[in-house]
Amino acid sequence: MSRMANTKFTYTEKKDTRSGFGDGLLEAAKQNDKIVGLCADLTGSLKMGDFQKAFPDRFYQTGIAEANMMGIAAGMTIGGKIPYTGTFANFSTGRVYDQIRQSIAYSEKNVKICASHAGLTLGEDGATHQILEDIGMMRMLPHMTVINPCDYNQTKAATMAIADHHGPVYLRFGRPSVPIFTDPNQKFEIGKAITMIEGTDVTIFATGHLVWEAIEAEAILREKGISVELINIHTIKPIDEAAILKSVAKTKCVVTAEEHQRNGGLGDAVAQVLSQNQPAPQEYVAVNDQFGESGKPAELMVKYGLDANNIVKAVEKVIKRK
Repeated sequence: MSRMANTKFTYTEKKDTRSGFGDGLLEAAKQNDKIVGLCADLTGSLKMGDFQKAFPDRFYQTGIAEANMMGIAAGMTIGGKIPYTGTFANFSTGRVYDQIRQSIAYSEKNVKICASHAGLTLGEDGATHQILEDIGMMRMLPHMTVINPCDYNQTKAATMAIADHHGPVYLRFGRPSVPIFTDPNQKFEIGKAITMIEGTDVTIFATGHLVWEAIEAEAILREKGISVELINIHTIKPIDEAAILKSVAKTKCVVTAEEHQRNGGLGDAVAQVLSQNQPAPQEYVAVNDQFGESGKPAELMVKYGLDANNIVKAVEKVIKRK
């Protein structure tokens, strides 16, 4: 077993969240024959191979034509299908924003935009592929639901849950193997934040890969006598305003942690809730208005300030502002 970060959270295995998507898609498709899969020449990378083998007549390889894939997916919903599109997050958003806005979000088409290799942890492919603006782009679109799960189990559960949600969804996940620490039998509730650890001195709102980093940060802070409340915000839109306000009423200060630009992501979503209801000191753990670069995922997370130690520093800074 790995080292223990918290008495409540340990892990024995690491796995990539994209595999959670692939396994969740297969399970969802077994339960719902309206589900179809579309992929832009990245079947292996998106872990859609098992779905393709099980349901070859429900799988569509569109080739490197992402804009066309989004148009096809939008059209398929008119016939009652539930299309899941699969490609890298950069190509799922930046390359096809016009098609998503005009053909999917505007008319509230029931398309599930499933995006792998998000953030810095794409690694060696570098800045052109490491999109760090996608959460902001998607949460600005009316009708769009934005989900960013934290590990394999939660990604699998989210992939299955969005089949029952009518309307466009942006589901974001990643390439690297990360700890599996959530319940394999969890029920995924869209828009419902999860309190991982209860505390009184500071609230950390984390999403995606940064949830585990926050768990590790909590262990360090606990040794320093700081009581952390850690909340997993897996759904960034619609955001769980009640959970945010309840926690901050108790702790009076906030750190947000995300593998995304500080502009437009989780931090801004939380700040918007607080500014309108319950202003409180806030620090961001996020990429500070920069593009990424080629490198090993773990090293990039440290260089760009997204690891547990940087969460600790942000907590110590924000507590002084109370």
